[in-house]
Amino acid sequence: MVPSQMSAQERHLRSRLVQLLSGCAVVRGSLSVRQRTCGKPNCRCARGEKHRGVYLVFSHQGRFRQVFVPRRHEAAVRQWVEQYHEVRRLLEELSELYLAKVSRRDDVDDA
Repeated sequence: MVPSQMSAQERHLRSRLVQLLSGCAVVRGSLSVRQRTCGKPNCRCARGEKHRGVYLVFSHQGRFRQVFVPRRHEAAVRQWVEQYHEVRRLLEELSELYLAKVSRRDDVDDA
């Protein structure tokens, strides 16, 4: 479809998708922050200051998986997850626009 034939909302959604997908990484999953003790009697965690760990949790071939995220990568991985969710939200919104076109029986050209 020619951009001039698109609604302003459709152009905005497509533009935002292109921006996200062309310049950024995306990863499907969510981050899980865990506090745990290691079991060493003289460690700070034995006094209540638990160790913090961040894991990327996702499903793969029908099973849940988790990958430890080192502290130095946490900000980047968090951004990738947020960007994935934003891409998915934009795709859902774009899909709703096209569903409405079909429901109204508007002309449907190759989009």
